[in-house]
Amino acid sequence: MPAANHAVRFHATLVREVDAMTAATARSFGRHTHDQYGIGVIDRGGHVSLSDAGQVEAAPGDLILVNPGEVHDGRPLDAAGRTWRMLYFEPCWIDALQADITQGDDAGFALHAPVISEPRLRGLFDAAFAHVTQQNADQSVDPRAASGDDLSRMAFDAAALEVMTRLVEALGHRRSLAPCSPAALVHVREMIDTDPAVPFSLAELARAAGLSRFQLHRGFMRAFGVAPHNYILHRRVALARQLLKAGHAPAQTALAAGFCDQSHLNRAFARQFGVSPGRYRLARGA
Repeated sequence: MPAANHAVRFHATLVREVDAMTAATARSFGRHTHDQYGIGVIDRGGHVSLSDAGQVEAAPGDLILVNPGEVHDGRPLDAAGRTWRMLYFEPCWIDALQADITQGDDAGFALHAPVISEPRLRGLFDAAFAHVTQQNADQSVDPRAASGDDLSRMAFDAAALEVMTRLVEALGHRRSLAPCSPAALVHVREMIDTDPAVPFSLAELARAAGLSRFQLHRGFMRAFGVAPHNYILHRRVALARQLLKAGHAPAQTALAAGFCDQSHLNRAFARQFGVSPGRYRLARGA
């Protein structure tokens, strides 16, 4: 097979326990297993594979799922091949997410449907893949250069929680969620407001509130209309505006407001105000 018809790439990720892979190939893969959970999506073409449920086919937009130790293979439906993206999760990481979501109510989690067709789940996967590889519609950032971005890590944790929550629901596993205390959520918001530049993590905020990560994420969105990582971003931009207005240079402002570097501040500030931090500073006469 010509090399041009086979391209498999593993990407740098923000999380050590997660591998991200993209593939565009007409190659057939023999029977094998992984020691990780695999969750992916077919982007183009068709794919047929053996699984614990027998032979299955996946079309563009379908999610493909594999458990650790599950014997499977994979081949294209035709000579045109197929393209797909995969996230491979260490079992300990998936187990922790699942226990968080179900509050320990169901310890026997397995991806017992090898193919799922659901646009909502596809959208959740797309968000998780983009966050963990630091890619979006406007840019492609080397994750090694952005590894200190706590908001990117928090955004991925939230996206992964949403993917796992939908899988838990779709695969028929029980899910219990104790009600969140409004006071606990207000406490988290006050923590952020006090110093938005602190490099928070979703787990740290959840511990401070006495909640699971899932409870905090869902509860915060319901109470305040925005996810925790987005709220932190908004507060950091607000802090940056005050610093710029006081005459601080954009590079100084970025670090003082909790951004990884000036480029992260530039993107966030321009999305909110439509101008760069430098232009805002000049306009204010600083």
